[in-house]
Amino acid sequence: MPDVLINCYRKKGYIECQTLDLVKLNQRIEDSHQEVVLMSDKTIEQLIEDIRCETPALFRVSDGVAMLDMLASFAQLVTTSDYVRPEITRCLAIKAGRHPIHEKARSQESYVPNDVYADRQKRFQIITGCNMSGKSTYIRSIALMTVMAQIGCFVPAQYASFPLVDQLFARVSMDDCIEANVSTFASEMRETAFILRNVGKNSLAIIDELGRGTSTRDGLAIAVSIAEALIESQAFVWFTTHFRELAEMLNERPGVGNMHLQTQVTADRLNMLYRLSPGPCTETSYGLALARVVALPPMVLEVAEQVSERITQMKEQKKRGSRARALMRRRKLVLGLREILLQAHEADMKEDALKSYLKSVQSVFVRKMEEINGEIEAGSDDESHQEAIVVEDDSL
Repeated sequence: MPDVLINCYRKKGYIECQTLDLVKLNQRIEDSHQEVVLMSDKTIEQLIEDIRCETPALFRVSDGVAMLDMLASFAQLVTTSDYVRPEITRCLAIKAGRHPIHEKARSQESYVPNDVYADRQKRFQIITGCNMSGKSTYIRSIALMTVMAQIGCFVPAQYASFPLVDQLFARVSMDDCIEANVSTFASEMRETAFILRNVGKNSLAIIDELGRGTSTRDGLAIAVSIAEALIESQAFVWFTTHFRELAEMLNERPGVGNMHLQTQVTADRLNMLYRLSPGPCTETSYGLALARVVALPPMVLEVAEQVSERITQMKEQKKRGSRARALMRRRKLVLGLREILLQAHEADMKEDALKSYLKSVQSVFVRKMEEINGEIEAGSDDESHQEAIVVEDDSL
């Protein structure tokens, strides 16, 4: 090799080598690169130092740009969709409310809107219905529209009014937490405990099928206990459940309302109407109907129907008399009348319209009160008849 070549390395079919001039040039390039990096760092540090004193103004500009972007998004949404400006009142009322995300995923013609109404005498609403009937979508749409109204956005409805809500709680997931070594039931109990510790009179909570992660008896007991605590908190709560007993036990409590999602059940078809109706769900075997739709073996379905019928008969035999229920219904009716009168007092209605409204309220109240008094008298007659039978048996 020539003497001018240094650092020679033989690698298979070729030789790598350098010269002294190349080494000097490489060193000059590396020194120049380091000098450029140091100059760049110095320039950037000087720029940061100059900008730091202008940080408050930049934050205000960023906040203004973000606010403008949000308002422009709201305006674009309102002009391209059928949204309405909400009002701030003491009750939550929505006419033909829709889920802001689901209606975009589906065509607006196929989406079924629903009404919502809650005041202090209907602040805790139990939502029952078949699986896949739309219970979760319904309560989530209420929470989303509440958030939209309080940040200044129009909402997807024909009319909407909301109270001021300082906290919003949601217990809607059925997932476990493997990272924290927590099961589904433990996870929902932990989240529910947080809600109970922080819920207040001006809060709104949505609870989706509480107590499904454990046995039926324990799940029902815990669901009833938590429901009682939420009722006492005075918060607005929407509580979906498959426990029919929960709806029956709390139906006459003041502040509780029962609603259900309609379903048409036939021999070979389960048609979801996604329409909200008052009262608890009347269809008692929608689980069996859904099992028939997915074509379980006939023998399995037959045994399941027999067991379900037997359990229903046993529950009917254990029902208590109607006198206590009727007294609770009367108290609830009177409290509801008070709430209606307060709303009428605060409403901006003309005199003729107000008189007509109060007359209709009076007629409905009198009719319902007569029905309840009739039930109480019937219950008293039944108790007197039972006491007479007991006395006669004793004398014999």
